[in-house]
Amino acid sequence: MKLTPLQKRAERHARNQQQLDLNLVSLIDVFTLLIFFLLSNSGGIELLQTTTAVKLPESTALKEPKETLVVVVSGSDIVVEGRRIAAVAEVLADTGDLIAPLKAELDRLATRQVVRAENQATAQAITILGDKDIPYQLLRKVMFTCARANFSDVSFAVRQKAGA
Repeated sequence: MKLTPLQKRAERHARNQQQLDLNLVSLIDVFTLLIFFLLSNSGGIELLQTTTAVKLPESTALKEPKETLVVVVSGSDIVVEGRRIAAVAEVLADTGDLIAPLKAELDRLATRQVVRAENQATAQAITILGDKDIPYQLLRKVMFTCARANFSDVSFAVRQKAGA
């Protein structure tokens, strides 16, 4: 039986109307698994918060950063846990090695109560985020002050070299 062009078009139109339905339940399951996988694997990455004012030196160190008290030493300020403590110009102008405002802040933070037992080991640990262009004299004063405030485990934050 020969169909007219109008009948052929109607048959083609009817055939195209029978599309497969998309099963959204299995698609939602796949996305749920993907999100769970991404969330569970993202927890192992530890990064230190840094500001754009501090350009960290590069290193080939592979050690992961610990969650400790952070002292940021930029070209203009010394900041502890987000609070500005002292100006770099004033610290460099002082002839002594001890930075009094920094020691007072570290002493105050050292009196905080440690909630979990596993955090007891890092209670006396400190990480210094020092700009790569700060003078060694300033860095030495910061380290001396940290030692006087009984922070015995001093670490320096660095940026990992590309390809390391």
